[in-house]
Amino acid sequence: MQEILHLVYAMSPYLLLGFLMAGLMHAFVPGRLYRRYLSRPGFRSVLHLPLSACGVIPTAMSVRRDGASRGSVVSFLTATPQTGVDSIAATASLMGWPFALLRPVAALCTALLGGWLTDRLLPETEASASPSAPGTSGCCSDEGCSCHSEERPLSFRQKCVEALRYAFVDMMQDIGKWLVVGLVVAGVITLCVPDSFFAHFAGHPLLSILFVLLFSIPMYLCATGSIPIAVALMLKGLTPGAALVLLMAGPASNAAAILVIRQVMGARTQWLYLVSIVTGAIGFALLTDYLLPASWFALPLLASPAADCCHPSTPGTDYLGLRSTLLLALLLLHAFGRARWEARRTAPAAATVRPHVHRYHVTGMECHHCRNHVEQAIRSIAGVTQVTVTLSDGQALVEGLYDEEQLLQAVRQLGFGIEALAE
Repeated sequence: MQEILHLVYAMSPYLLLGFLMAGLMHAFVPGRLYRRYLSRPGFRSVLHLPLSACGVIPTAMSVRRDGASRGSVVSFLTATPQTGVDSIAATASLMGWPFALLRPVAALCTALLGGWLTDRLLPETEASASPSAPGTSGCCSDEGCSCHSEERPLSFRQKCVEALRYAFVDMMQDIGKWLVVGLVVAGVITLCVPDSFFAHFAGHPLLSILFVLLFSIPMYLCATGSIPIAVALMLKGLTPGAALVLLMAGPASNAAAILVIRQVMGARTQWLYLVSIVTGAIGFALLTDYLLPASWFALPLLASPAADCCHPSTPGTDYLGLRSTLLLALLLLHAFGRARWEARRTAPAAATVRPHVHRYHVTGMECHHCRNHVEQAIRSIAGVTQVTVTLSDGQALVEGLYDEEQLLQAVRQLGFGIEALAE
């Protein structure tokens, strides 16, 4: 288990820095910038700024509802989970800068391919590409409405507080469990997979690439949580190209994203999305294994013995990793404790709902982005006066006189399931 301890030790400083950068982007880069950029039709719409991986599905469905093309949404879903600043920083710490730079380049090129193919083969009609009209079940086009309440102006101090809250509270709650899962899986691989396992694929990198692709596509692998798994497999002999497939296909092609794309944009868009991811992953994996120098992808973990991970000798470097690991552990404990506290706090409120407040059960919410998008969709319905959505139990409490069918449709357009609960 020394390798796993060294993974955590080496990753913690970069992971904390990545979380902080994601928080700063969230607080200081206006959300309307992404919406405006993604709504441009044509080839330029597939070039976009990277966002945090959390909430990529509801965000993509939201910009689709605002008028973004199918190609923009496919590009967004392909690139965003792989280009978060936290995952890039963690990739650099554990797998080296060549891997960290190749990963977003491969993701963006694959996103360009998927977006271009989708816009080329499935052109938008004027009706399907136009934003929903105000007052309908979709999001209105007026940026001053309640749908865009997240754009309210904040002072510089408030933005700094929001950046820290988002980075070290919300993201810890959203990504923390997947990071822990990734580390546990890496530990299981280290203990249970024999060192000679991938010797069967020696001389045939394409076979190992296809093997990894086979189980990566349906699984949900967080972009950050997939890194320790890829490192553990490389320590067992997996080629760098096959490890890149895991890093690309795992976060981008999980079953939830596939089902939502099929439900909202149709089966043909779903297949183009999968074809672009598979093509890009295999292409860049073969490029990595056959054309790029193998020395570029030597793991830093092998250059620094795992036996030294718990015995820091250079205060300026090693103690930084130790302190970062302790800080990360405290933040994760706080995030998990806060989630349980919020669940206990909201449970009594859900049990004592007033007669004129309607209850709904929402499925598919995984993070705070999901919850926020559901709340915004419900608030956009005419007649809704108050709404509270809890992530822990998936309940939405809605007050007001409104068209229930419009409310259900607005939430389902984001890719979530929703049903009314008995009063």
